[in-house]
Amino acid sequence: IEAEVQRRKQLIHQSVERKAIISKCYKRKHPEVYILQDSFLAPDFLEIVRYCTSLDAHLHGLLRYIESFSDKRIYRLPVFTEEFCQAFMDELENFEQSDMPKGRPNTMNNYGVLLNELGMDETFITPLREKYLQPITALLYPDLGGACLDSHKAFVVKYSLHEDLDLSSHYDNAEVTLNVSLGKDFTEGNLYFGDFSQDPTPMPKYIEIEHVGAQGLLHRGGQIHGALPIASGERWNLIIWMRSSAIRNQLCPMCNKKPELVEAEGFGDGFTETLQDDAPETVNLCSLW
Repeated sequence: IEAEVQRRKQLIHQSVERKAIISKCYKRKHPEVYILQDSFLAPDFLEIVRYCTSLDAHLHGLLRYIESFSDKRIYRLPVFTEEFCQAFMDELENFEQSDMPKGRPNTMNNYGVLLNELGMDETFITPLREKYLQPITALLYPDLGGACLDSHKAFVVKYSLHEDLDLSSHYDNAEVTLNVSLGKDFTEGNLYFGDFSQDPTPMPKYIEIEHVGAQGLLHRGGQIHGALPIASGERWNLIIWMRSSAIRNQLCPMCNKKPELVEAEGFGDGFTETLQDDAPETVNLCSLW
């Protein structure tokens, strides 16, 4: 366990170093995409947020605005405009083609970008989570801390014929996940969803869901899921793992035990620890996982 703790702490230090280099040396192609603006968001998404922030908002009213799938609490909704998705992917490709140091999203995705290293956390992802997504998740996932998602991990993953083709079954280190299909042109590669990780069944029933450009899927982080192989083209997806310290401080979602915490920089894995002066501090990880 100690070796794993040290390995993961080192990953965080390396990420901080990469972020500093990128901030100093990388020339942005589309600097405007780094600061969230209402104009980036689909009008129907803004209408959903307006409803969710109204005094009489309730779950059944919200479900009139979004598409739901089976009983797995998976929902599809518009998120961005097509124009923003194009500019965002162009910026990501510009970064990929640069000589900047690059961390990869996780051990399962070999191609993609960590958005905190690119400098998008404070000015884009955090306001997206706090101002726009949290009113929605508060109604959809109250039992998972949907009203108090206080940290995240955001990254973009890329699939193409000569790189990553698919993604095997897994569940996320998150209470709630948003998965937005940015583009480009591709065929196949549907997402599939099985059981909730904490409530497995002997014969799980899987459902397949297509990607729709500029639209996102909201699902529970613990929902077992994966991505089927693409048959042609190239696909980029924005993934935001949203975390609630109020929930995960009680039980680590990865090891299902009371977390033993190790201090770390930034959001870490979304756990918090109240210090003697009662100021919450984010710590890295459950050392049992």
